[in-house]
Amino acid sequence: MFDRLQSLEDRYERLNELLSDPDVINDSKKLREFSKEQSDLTDTVQAYKEYKDVVTQYKDAKSMLEEKLDDEMYEMVKMEISELEDQKEELENRLKILLLPKDPNDDKNVIMEIRGAAGGDEAALFAGDLYKMYSRFAEAQGWKTDVIEASPTEIGGYKEIIFTINGTGAYSKLKYENGAHRVQRVPTTESGGRIHTSTATVAVLPEAEEVELELHEKDIRVDTFCSSGAGGQSVNTTASAVRVVHIPTNTVVTCQDEKSQHKNKDKAMKVLRARIYDKMQQEQQAEYAENRKSAVGTGDRSERIRTYNFPQSRVTDHRIGLTIQKLDQVLQGKIDEIIDALIVEEQASLMQQAEQ
Repeated sequence: MFDRLQSLEDRYERLNELLSDPDVINDSKKLREFSKEQSDLTDTVQAYKEYKDVVTQYKDAKSMLEEKLDDEMYEMVKMEISELEDQKEELENRLKILLLPKDPNDDKNVIMEIRGAAGGDEAALFAGDLYKMYSRFAEAQGWKTDVIEASPTEIGGYKEIIFTINGTGAYSKLKYENGAHRVQRVPTTESGGRIHTSTATVAVLPEAEEVELELHEKDIRVDTFCSSGAGGQSVNTTASAVRVVHIPTNTVVTCQDEKSQHKNKDKAMKVLRARIYDKMQQEQQAEYAENRKSAVGTGDRSERIRTYNFPQSRVTDHRIGLTIQKLDQVLQGKIDEIIDALIVEEQASLMQQAEQ
């Protein structure tokens, strides 16, 4: 492990030199590539330098015990050694986590798709609750949310809503939200006070750059039509809404959120690219995912991952058996506790496999 850490530190120092090289500065592609590589290494290298500093202090303190010390100084040195041992162990564990294989999509923006599933109007209302929850979480992180396509219902909520969340590391936190979310509550339309169970599905796609996925013009069909709102009410009379079809995969995306046809097409292409990229990744990683046997699933969107129980103000994540009595806070976007627990579980699973 320490040989690898040393090689990463050497590479980091080399990148510092390269980023000062005029040839690299004048080559935007290399500059971007080396800057990202250096950024990815920063946390690991800083932790390793801190670890080496602690080890040096630890060795110095141990050597002091061999000298003639009075009782008070001896106890002070022993106390320092104990503290340094704790720091050393903590940094070793942190370095093990930092060296775990990193998902190449972790730093990307995401495209989220929420759809009401079983439960009719109540499922659509729940889909709306989930959209608000993720929007508030994104806002707290300093990320930007932008709706691409929405199908609202007359009583509120959405049959379907597709939106982007732009911010560094968005995918690293939100990828665990893939799956079926279940709600148990008494619907506002239910006079008998019976608890109903409804579901909504959430898909989290990493945004794909054009350099990662090239779509050929001959494979794309673009249709335009007039936008319409809820209940069929016309939003505008110009053909600004766009339907984009990727013919080889029969992937279809529509967008009518903007008044500009050009903007709608750009948004639709962004979703199309993300869906095709995600599909390709799912196929490529199917065997890997099977072998990984992770405790936290992030791929199967039919998997029921979480239940939101209103009568007991309880949220349960079924993948890791986590239950918290903070439903109101969770729906306000305070989902950090759940996400952090999922990340820790994933890291523990990966570390266990690495040691086998």
